[in-house]
Amino acid sequence: METVKLNIFGLSISQAQVGAYALVLVEDGGERRLPIIIGQMEAQSIALQLESLNPPRPLTHDTFANFAESFGITLRRVVIYKMEAGVFYSRMHFIKNDDEEMEEHVIESRTSDAVAMALRFPTCPIYTTEDILQRAGLVLGDADKEETKDTKDKPDFGMIPEEKLVFMMNEAIDAEDYELASLVRDELNKRNK
Repeated sequence: METVKLNIFGLSISQAQVGAYALVLVEDGGERRLPIIIGQMEAQSIALQLESLNPPRPLTHDTFANFAESFGITLRRVVIYKMEAGVFYSRMHFIKNDDEEMEEHVIESRTSDAVAMALRFPTCPIYTTEDILQRAGLVLGDADKEETKDTKDKPDFGMIPEEKLVFMMNEAIDAEDYELASLVRDELNKRNK
């Protein structure tokens, strides 16, 4: 399985789902971005860590990371290994350092939790497969780079209400039509400026 290293590009409010956030990962040294819809609590945990803010009481991810470190367990890497029906599946690879041997343990995880945990172990990289990036990755500005592309094929969203556009984007994501989803997203962004 060919893997590609990812970095965190940022978080934004999801226009596809009310009350959700979009975690955007970007290919290391590349232009492809992988948007993942996550919940509010996970977004808060990731945002606090990205901003190096310490809440007055530890969050669940902080508690789990502190527990692991107390017992000599380190998160070695996170791998987003599968995507089905728009849902991403991840594995966290932990190592336990003993005097005699180093054991690796793999634990299934929601991608949002795996990323939140990776941020709490500073040397922990995040990976995905080339297949997932090809199917779900987006390159922003593709239309600007491809001057030969026929602009007649672009749909006109001018008369469509915003609620209908959000519905269309959700439908496109569910159908894995990321090209249409990105066009609708661009129209929504244009209207919100």
